[in-house]
Amino acid sequence: MRPQLYGTVLVLIASSAAGAHDVVIYGGTASGVAAAIQASRMGKSAIVIEPSQHLGGLTSGGLGFTDSGNKAVVGGIAREFYQRVKKHYDDPKSWIHGAAEDYKPYRKNEDAMWTFEPKVAERILRAMLAEAKVEAVYGERLDRAAGVKKVGAKIVSIAMESGKTYDGKVFVDATYEGDLMAAAGVSSATGRESNAVYGESLNGVARKWNTGGHRFLVDVDPYVKPGDPKSGLLPGIEKELPADGEGGHRLQAFCYRLCMSNIPANRIPFPKPAGYAESRYELLFRNFEAGDLRFPMKPDPMPNGKTDTNNNHAFSTDYLGGNTKYADANYADRAKILSDHEDYQQGLMWTLANHPRIPKAIRNRMAVWGLPKDEFTDNGGWPHQIYVREARRLLGEYVHTELDCRRKRVTPEPVGMGSYNMDSHNTTRYVNEKGFVQNEGDVQVSPGGAYQISYKSIVPKAAQCTNLLVPVCVSSSHIAYGSIRMEPVFMVLGQSAATAACLAIDDGTGVQKVEYAKLSKRLLADKQVLEYAAPKGRGVDPKQLEGIVVDDEDAERTGFATASEANLPFVGRGYHHDGNTKRGDQTAKYTPNLPKAGRYEVRLSYPTDENRATNATITIVHADGTTRLLVNQRKKPALANGFTSLGTFRFIEGKAGSVTIGNDKADGYVVIDAVQWLPAKE
Repeated sequence: MRPQLYGTVLVLIASSAAGAHDVVIYGGTASGVAAAIQASRMGKSAIVIEPSQHLGGLTSGGLGFTDSGNKAVVGGIAREFYQRVKKHYDDPKSWIHGAAEDYKPYRKNEDAMWTFEPKVAERILRAMLAEAKVEAVYGERLDRAAGVKKVGAKIVSIAMESGKTYDGKVFVDATYEGDLMAAAGVSSATGRESNAVYGESLNGVARKWNTGGHRFLVDVDPYVKPGDPKSGLLPGIEKELPADGEGGHRLQAFCYRLCMSNIPANRIPFPKPAGYAESRYELLFRNFEAGDLRFPMKPDPMPNGKTDTNNNHAFSTDYLGGNTKYADANYADRAKILSDHEDYQQGLMWTLANHPRIPKAIRNRMAVWGLPKDEFTDNGGWPHQIYVREARRLLGEYVHTELDCRRKRVTPEPVGMGSYNMDSHNTTRYVNEKGFVQNEGDVQVSPGGAYQISYKSIVPKAAQCTNLLVPVCVSSSHIAYGSIRMEPVFMVLGQSAATAACLAIDDGTGVQKVEYAKLSKRLLADKQVLEYAAPKGRGVDPKQLEGIVVDDEDAERTGFATASEANLPFVGRGYHHDGNTKRGDQTAKYTPNLPKAGRYEVRLSYPTDENRATNATITIVHADGTTRLLVNQRKKPALANGFTSLGTFRFIEGKAGSVTIGNDKADGYVVIDAVQWLPAKE
């Protein structure tokens, strides 16, 4: 039951065999599918070449809980896909186990749906490709050593290991690995740059940012023989790391986004790998035994009793350090890396469900879950696509960085938008200054709203290749890629890449010389979103309110990445929420700059709804100490503009005080908007 390699796909419009095409898209990811459809709609022949037997990459490979940030900036073919998902689940016949009204993420009045079963996603993508009359070629893998034929800076054809050759006018690399761009001699980066390279603050080694829940909260001994450094370190632990902010070769960890089922008739017990090694899970055992009893994964609910299961907490589905050589590895070595990941994660699931050193409460919780019989049926219920969170990144005409994500500079020639957290998973484990194990690499910082992605970030330098576009392994820094790397964004950029490819063909020019005015006009006509501002007149201007007001966009946020304007009233451009996920891992800290010392009434604004938490955690730091309380966000605020009073407290002048909102043990969505400090009458 080994995974089938993904990594390369071509797109053609109406050819059944190798030959010449206008647009050749290598990689059958969702981005590749979007590119193929757009090429066809613009009257060009295209072909998708996919090494595996499946279409859709991670979208159909288990990531059914879409990480999207602000959904308002997802347009074009990407939104069409999510609208088709909604249409599918609008049909009562689609609900084999349960009903739509019992599934909280289903919203009857919304135009799109963002959670779905893997098989449904692949079925929709295949249907969209067929409607566009684009043929996908499966089971064909690029000859990475000698498969790219160039004349000067132009690709003429690409050859597969089978010997089949595909000629094209413009090529699109839609793989997660960037195999075509690498084989074409295009410059790329892997790993993490130091902060100094692009003037960033979140790149490189990141001990200090790892303050959320994806770390060890208790002291766990890292040595084979506890307390004895001479016995050596347990698997996956490094003795030392470079200084914070320094670069390095490590990649954020991969995992399989497991689709699990809690329906007995549709459940396969977790298999125990043939090469099961108990020592791989010694840290897990010790972490439980040290008192950390958190459930070590995040099973987000999908329709029909299924999940999209993601990594969570100190020791989970992410295989830290197992992917370091993946990006540039040959196919045989990648297969070994994938096999190792599968063994690790299958062993983890079996261990959590069966091992006597796992607390009984955890084993009981695992007992209701298994692999689904009706998903990944050609692979024993195991996903066919690993989550390649990052591999190579193009070094193109423009490098998108943290400065673009935070809108600290003007991003040229936008062809799409992102909005998700600048999010890096952990990369490794190390021995901390106290002699215990700790994780390193986790960063989750909001960009503060939607941002633009440049056309120049999906094209190589002209001297290297003039007819290649790269909508997945985009030109960006590690931390900026952590925000861009979302499936809806890849689909958006895939469509934009194909649009530019068609215009380059029409104008007889290289992709770097595509006229942006013409490109943006076509993108907007095809309902792509290139800029975003919250609807005017809806939110209350914080400058018009009394006292000192700190809005959610100015809060120091870990998580709370999803922006919304769905419910009124709110302050400013909108509000953010926690997505009803990652309990205990998301916080928003509001720090006022108070003009003078004194007593202030502290007020909190939030738009209420029936799906809100009744127990949002609030921590107020004031001159007399710390006050903690819970707020019921289902209850309508009593004050104007959606505010409720948290009480009156004494503060000193300046920035010493704060209000922090969290979602620990929340029983619904936690919403953050504005916090107001009003001078109290003495």
